[in-house]
Amino acid sequence: MSICTIAWVYGRVQGVGFRYNTQREARRLGLTGYACNLDDGSVEVLACGDKAQVEQLMAWLEQGGPRGALVERVVKEPHTSSQEWSRFDIRYQDGI
Repeated sequence: MSICTIAWVYGRVQGVGFRYNTQREARRLGLTGYACNLDDGSVEVLACGDKAQVEQLMAWLEQGGPRGALVERVVKEPHTSSQEWSRFDIRYQDGI
């Protein structure tokens, strides 16, 4: 069963390779979606794919993500995407 979950990751998650490592982990799990830095210092992660793999990525985020990051909290919710994602990308918002 395919699902999408969107998450906002707070803490020291910018400038530490967070998006790139999240992309690598998501692709390893066969997920589509994106990771994007937000202006408030958080990272938005949209993950779509098999429920078990999406849950694995969310657990990885909640456990701290990549080395060098300091995840303080993860807020997540189910998401219905109006866009079909073909792979897991890094998105840029406002030139970030």
